[in-house]
Formats: sequence, structure tokens, C-alpha cells
Amino acid sequence: MLKKLTHMLLLSGSLAFSGLASAQVPTPNVAPQGAAIVPSAPQLAASSYMLLDARSGKVLMEHNADEPLPPASLTKMMTSYIASMEILRGQIKESDLVLVSEKAWRKGGSKMFIEVGNQVQVIDLLRGIIIQSGNDASIAMAEHIAGSEDAFADLMNSHAKRLGMTNTHFENSTGWPAEGHLSTARDMATMAHAIIRDDPEHYKLYKEKEFVWNGITQPNRNLMLWRDSTVDGLKTGHTEEAGYCLVASAEREGMRLISVVMGTTSEQARAAETQKMLTWGFRFFETKSFYEAGQVLSQARVWAGAENQVALGLTDGLVMTLPKGQAEKLEAGITIDSSIKAPIAVGDVLGQVEVRLGDEIVHSAPLVALANVEQAGIFGRLWDNLRLFFYGLFN
Repeated sequence: MLKKLTHMLLLSGSLAFSGLASAQVPTPNVAPQGAAIVPSAPQLAASSYMLLDARSGKVLMEHNADEPLPPASLTKMMTSYIASMEILRGQIKESDLVLVSEKAWRKGGSKMFIEVGNQVQVIDLLRGIIIQSGNDASIAMAEHIAGSEDAFADLMNSHAKRLGMTNTHFENSTGWPAEGHLSTARDMATMAHAIIRDDPEHYKLYKEKEFVWNGITQPNRNLMLWRDSTVDGLKTGHTEEAGYCLVASAEREGMRLISVVMGTTSEQARAAETQKMLTWGFRFFETKSFYEAGQVLSQARVWAGAENQVALGLTDGLVMTLPKGQAEKLEAGITIDSSIKAPIAVGDVLGQVEVRLGDEIVHSAPLVALANVEQAGIFGRLWDNLRLFFYGLFN
């Protein structure tokens, strides 16, 4: 029968294991502060919305976040994301010249004002997509990468599936109204997170306030860039069917929030509703990093192994978003399998961590091996198996 060894620790202290070699758990950097009362999340005048912390993945507020809706030009986040990924992979270069097709030039709606038959650098098209929300730039980029916009839409859907955007389907690169072209607030937040995480260098384009092309200066349509100095992206969208939409992100004192509003009534409304979410999130919550991925939290006894101990830790570390003032009140329990036998591979689950706030479990994660442990020789295995037998009888 498999037995477990369970121990409690304060996240702000250390852990000593009874019955095992003592193990010091590193002390997280948590500064005590007074507990804050968290008011109810604001109700927004939008069809769908969501607010989450980018580091912990904690959803702070949501409404109809999984309802498929027309995303309008929020679609262009995927178009620019694919372009930046192709640059990172070396498939295209920022300096590559893109021939502007008649289809791209003729497309209505918001424009970068590129001319048919002209050649435009990839980096300029990327700015035209992100800052000017150019339908013409989006189609030109799609055709350059995939040969046609239809083929590019297939690529968009493949990336959406890879990123876990389970309620999203793209029909084009622009967000132009089309049957079945739908996404959700949750999926748009996932998209924004991928842009920020996977290509921070090109993400800087999202905070540029204007772009000049063909002698025409156009401002970034994201009003939040002027209203809140901590906002550094991402994208607006508007069609009659979709209403006014906005995906935004802001960072304050190392805490990054991503907000999504879909289906508001005006440019001013989408900015105002976004501001409500960000203000509430930053004022009443904080994000703390307690342990890094791969950080050693404990050592476990290994039977029949070339080594008699293995280091344990968390695959993804421990990052949590909590109401302000609650971080120092957390307690964690570590449960370790008592009959761990070699061979062991990195990532093998050998226990569990549970973090509690009072009686509530607020986080749990598997405790995994951080190193490989090979089997001992035949005599070592025989001896340890005998010792393990008697250990099981008396424990």
C-alpha cells in the first residue's frame, strides 16, 4: 500500500520534514501589509468581458466570457501574431518586400493606404495592422505568408487550436463580417497573452501612438494609450454587428493585467469600461511569485536507486494573484510519496502541494522530480527492497 508523508509549512517560513533529512524551503519575498476589503467587481455595459492576470492566469472578473461573438478587428491580433512568429522562425524578414495585390488595395474599411503594385516592407505592414488597423495591410501580409487569404485563415485556425482558443473560428485576416467568424472574450485574452509572452520585442509596436504612411498620419485607435500611462497594448475592433471592442493590457509594479470588452456602444464606452476593470484589478489585488519553476523545495528518499535522494519542486513554480494583504496568511501542505523507487525521470509526480487560505484550498500542484535517478546495481536493489519491506511493516 502506498503511504504518504504530509507536512505543513508557512509560505513565509521554512519546512522541516520529520522522518526525513531536514529540508529548508526558501523564504518567498512577501511583505506584510494590512488586509483590504475587496468590493464586488464592477458591472460593465458590454456584451462580454474578462479581466485576468497574465502571470498567474487568475481570472479576476468575467461575464459571458465563452459566448462566441464577432471579434471585428480584434482578429488582427492573430494576423500580427502569425507574422511575428514567422519572423522569429526565420521564414520571413522584417525587411522583406511585399507586393500589394489589387484585392488588398480594394478592401474597404480601415486602411493603411498602401497602393496596388507597390512593394512594402513587412515591418511597415506590421505597423499598419497593429496601429492603423489596416484591412489592406492585413490582406497583403496574409497573402505574403500563405499565398492567399483563405490559406492564411487555415493557418490562423491552426494557431488558435494550438493556443487553446476553443471557441474561435476565423474566416479572414481582417475581422470583416463573415458567417462563422467568431471568438470569445476568453479566447481573445488567450490571444493577447500569447502575443505578450511569445514575442515581447514586437509587442512594443502595440503602444506606438501613431504611424505615418503615404503622407497620412493615423493615430492608434486604442484611447487607453492616452488615458493610462501603464497601458501598452493591444487592439481595438468595431463593426455594426460586433459593436465596439477593446483588448488592453497594463503593467504596474510587476503585475500585468489583460482586459477584454466586446459589444460596447462607442469608442468612449469601450475605453471607459476597460478603465473600470483595470482600476478595480490593480487597486484590490496583487500578484506574488513565491517559488520559481525548478526551484528545490524538498528532498525525498529514493529506494533502489543509484542516489538515495531526489530533489523535488514545481514544474511551473508558484505564482498567485490574491486580494491585497492575504499573501502572508497562506499556508501550504506538502505530501510526498513514502515509497519512491528508482528509476525516476525528471517530471515524475512524487507528491502534491496544496496552498490554503484558512479552510479553503486556493491552489494545488503536483510536486515533481527535478533530476533523474537511475536504478542501483542488483545487490543495491535487493538490499533496498528488503529494507523497504520492513519499512512498510512498521510504518
